[in-house]
Amino acid sequence: MNGADIDQGAQARLREDKVLLQRFQRTQDPQLRDELVRRFLPLARKLARRYDRADEPFEDLVQVASLGLVKAIDRFDASREVAFSSYAVPTILGELRRHFRDKTWSVRVPRDLQELALKVERALGELQRELHRAPTVPELAQRVGASQEDVLEALEAGAAHRATSLQSPRGSDDEQGDTLGDTIGTAEDGFQLAEHRATISALLDVLAPREREILRLRFEEDLTQEEIGRIVGVSQMQVSRLIRRSLTRLRDAADR
Repeated sequence: MNGADIDQGAQARLREDKVLLQRFQRTQDPQLRDELVRRFLPLARKLARRYDRADEPFEDLVQVASLGLVKAIDRFDASREVAFSSYAVPTILGELRRHFRDKTWSVRVPRDLQELALKVERALGELQRELHRAPTVPELAQRVGASQEDVLEALEAGAAHRATSLQSPRGSDDEQGDTLGDTIGTAEDGFQLAEHRATISALLDVLAPREREILRLRFEEDLTQEEIGRIVGVSQMQVSRLIRRSLTRLRDAADR
């Protein structure tokens, strides 16, 4: 089979995916959801495999990734001109990160993913200088010679690669042995945060699912408006308007 045959097969698969996703969006048929889960389960397993570790059963990670996949299927807007995988990868990775965070474990980024994250970071800077704008995921994928899914995962892993241990010395000439952790205060405001979370959770019910997802991507995933636009399939300006409108509705609901 030559490259043209592979490209045609991939395009046919993308068209089939879009038809199924559009049908599910219209009907919310559970059988269609099951079919879509089976269709994209290899993607979920691939992402789970990246974070496989000896002290965590792999099948548990697959279940967590599958939950993220189901959320992505339920929330995806099939009318937008964006590949489902571009939306699903960050959603699945977010579910995996929450799983580790809830178990108070750190996410160990595999070495090959660390290396790809560094390549993507370099390519990002190069393309920004060449194009005078932020590059798209397909442009990054072409520059580093990787799939779009791998590039998205590498972008997610980039922040972890730059993390600094709290046990690191405060300075190179520090003779007292103080660490970065020693500079952090111990005020306990967890009760207030829990109250805020409960209030916000109730207020979010006034928003449509897409508006809630955009706010999650902006304030929980810390994505830029341009990155959010690529995921949900709208322009950066539309994302900005949706965020402003959603925040206004939340403020109005809070005042009632």
